[in-house]
Amino acid sequence: MQANIDLQGLRVGITGGTSGLGLALVRQLAEKGASIAFVARTAANVERVGAETGAQGIVADIGKKDDIYPIAMQISANLGGVDVLINNASSLGPVPLALLADTECEELEAALVVNVLGAFRLTKALFGALAASAREGRGGLVINISSDAAVNAYPGWGAYGASKAALAHLTAIWDAESKGDGIRFVALDPGDMDTPLHALALPDADRSTLKDPELAAAEIIEKMLDALPSHDALTAGAHA
Repeated sequence: MQANIDLQGLRVGITGGTSGLGLALVRQLAEKGASIAFVARTAANVERVGAETGAQGIVADIGKKDDIYPIAMQISANLGGVDVLINNASSLGPVPLALLADTECEELEAALVVNVLGAFRLTKALFGALAASAREGRGGLVINISSDAAVNAYPGWGAYGASKAALAHLTAIWDAESKGDGIRFVALDPGDMDTPLHALALPDADRSTLKDPELAAAEIIEKMLDALPSHDALTAGAHA
């Protein structure tokens, strides 16, 4: 990762910003000067991360339809627009993990509501702001956090994997449809990480075999920079 990148002026919205990958992204982007608005459900955690990083915290639930427009309005108002949206918040579905035959319909629905509908609704609500950013040559990028469970059939991961597969294909279609607006859509798989979500899914997993979320965040930021139209300006003179 290029250590001296200055992201001053870059406006980034992040969902699920108080733990795991989302928290690592908030920390690293804030350290590099980006303006961040992040979303999470627990007020105490939002306050803590906001105080630590200087990022703007929003207490809301991406899985609740009625929260979406307030989230979008607060992101736009706090940042003065949005250049990059990172849809990171995720739901496992049933906990503990269950075979599809043992998964309740409501548990599958819960995974789809957060992992697909939540990301879709928030992106749709911010589409105009993202298009404006693209017209200004600032950004216009949506990063949807996917998983290898979207392409590999892991027993027990049916609700999560199916929802992430839907998100990945949704991303590809939206990218094809949004070229005229200048907005890019990418789905990124960060790999198996040592996060609270992974621990919830596989509590007995060997943590030494899992990727550090800080490393995954650095990799995602590299890919974000490659996709931004302002990449050259952001990285000029940035090589350590």
